Amino acid sequence: MRAVEFIAKKRDGGEHTEEELRDFIGKVTEGSLPDYQVSAWLMAVFLRGMTMQETCALTRAMRDSGERIDLSDLPNGPTLDKHSTGGVGDKTSLVVAPLLAAAGIPILKMSGRGLGFSGGTIDKLEAIPGLRTALGREEAKQQVRSIGLAILSQSSQLAPADGKLYALRDVTATVESIPLIASSIMSKKLAGGAERILLDVKVGSGSFMRELEQARALASTLVTIGVQEGVPTQAVLTDMEEPLGWTVGNALEVEEAIRVLQNADAAEPRFLALCLGLVEHGLLACERAKNPQEAQNIAEQLLRSGTGAAKLEAMIRAQGGPKALEAVLTALPRAPITYGVEAPEDGFIAAIDARVVGLLAVALGAGRSTKEDRIDPAVGIVLHKKRGAWVHAGEPLATLHLQDTQESQRDHFKTMLLSAYRFAAEPVVLPPSPLLEVLSSV
Repeated sequence: MRAVEFIAKKRDGGEHTEEELRDFIGKVTEGSLPDYQVSAWLMAVFLRGMTMQETCALTRAMRDSGERIDLSDLPNGPTLDKHSTGGVGDKTSLVVAPLLAAAGIPILKMSGRGLGFSGGTIDKLEAIPGLRTALGREEAKQQVRSIGLAILSQSSQLAPADGKLYALRDVTATVESIPLIASSIMSKKLAGGAERILLDVKVGSGSFMRELEQARALASTLVTIGVQEGVPTQAVLTDMEEPLGWTVGNALEVEEAIRVLQNADAAEPRFLALCLGLVEHGLLACERAKNPQEAQNIAEQLLRSGTGAAKLEAMIRAQGGPKALEAVLTALPRAPITYGVEAPEDGFIAAIDARVVGLLAVALGAGRSTKEDRIDPAVGIVLHKKRGAWVHAGEPLATLHLQDTQESQRDHFKTMLLSAYRFAAEPVVLPPSPLLEVLSSV
């Protein structure tokens, strides 16, 4: 089938066969299709959707577009891969993966770059001078064997078709499509070879799934793909109505993750609760705890003991970064200008629109507007107050980290940030936990 016919079939609501999808993905991988045709098909899928059968077939085609890693011979299994659907300030993997590895669970995590207003784990890690994320299959596997943890980027060897589609989705307004999100995530997870998969599906203004029903549909799709491919998969729906933690921006988020692992008492409470909750689910999925209470106790012990920090330090060192976490903190790039934003009125912070904050981070240079854009690892936003807090007029709300060239735009950036806030005269009641629901194939 010619590319034009393939695009037209989906445009008109047709259903692709597995053979057609494999042929198309093969051409995407080899680079024989121009971006405009691939983008046209992405938009057709965005508008018309895909059946579950199509989505599973697309996932398999993308998984098989490159090599696959076999982790079945690693000791101390089952191996686990944790993934988030993406959110604003989402540095969760930098805390959760080291803690799970510290529990003795082998973790090989293949991560992506930022999509739109959502930051990517690989962009954050590459803010660390010298750190490599482009690990080969055997190199990554050997690193997991030796220290228990590796976080690597996609490559021309592992799920390369997804890497190409991922970059185009980011700049063609086709990110928020359940079949495209699900096939992207699960093709990487399945190519990575993990024997258990833990998924953090974000819900709210700072995610691609703004409504709970949308998130449930995505989570169900992800779990179904895992079931069909024989990999026990769990999806946890989590709150993404405000930015996660105190920081948004790559180097700033790396620093925050390190600080959390070094001193849990300094962590933003809801971010810490999310991290610990995901660790608990990972422990149960890999049978390292008999029940939720035991999993909670182990997670708390791992965090307080400092073993998670030691595991992250070992991973950074193994992948070419500084040898110690304190050296990482010293080496992280810093923006030359900081600009404070104060509260315009008295009141309780009723809401912080995570999407607006994410778009501001992109405007600062912490994200991409086109696939050719370079990330500035130093810029970003530090929040000083979160939902539920009382503030007085003139009290610091946030600090913007800017480059010299952006100083003339700081008033515009301030206005943009303040538009994310809503204040109320009465106290705000927050959900008791950022973990909302769990869907599991087990």
